[in-house]
Amino acid sequence: EMKFVESGGGSVQAGGSLSLSCEVSGIGFDTYAIGWIRQAPGKEREGVACISTDGTRYIHDSVKGRFVISTHNAKNMVDAVMNRLKPEDTAVYYCAASSLRSCPVIVWDAWGQGTQITVSS
Repeated sequence: EMKFVESGGGSVQAGGSLSLSCEVSGIGFDTYAIGWIRQAPGKEREGVACISTDGTRYIHDSVKGRFVISTHNAKNMVDAVMNRLKPEDTAVYYCAASSLRSCPVIVWDAWGQGTQITVSS
């Protein structure tokens, strides 16, 4: 059974930075792609950042140059550092895993409970 324990997030003014962390259990990062997805009010869920099983990183164009994703394989943790945040980054962010292995991921197998990020202008 996959489990995700997310931490971080919160509120910040535009231009600020936040970080997210997620401890994942029940899977290995050598068999599952791992990443962060988000859902803003009234919008569909979208993949933000992802690491494939071979270590290849994918960053969505909307956050490229601002978000960084990294994993700590020994601890089964995945982090995201988000810089120069914009109001349009406001969303619930979820840690997620996919057995499709390669990013960008189209179908995610499971995700955590989510953590809110609010960016004010």
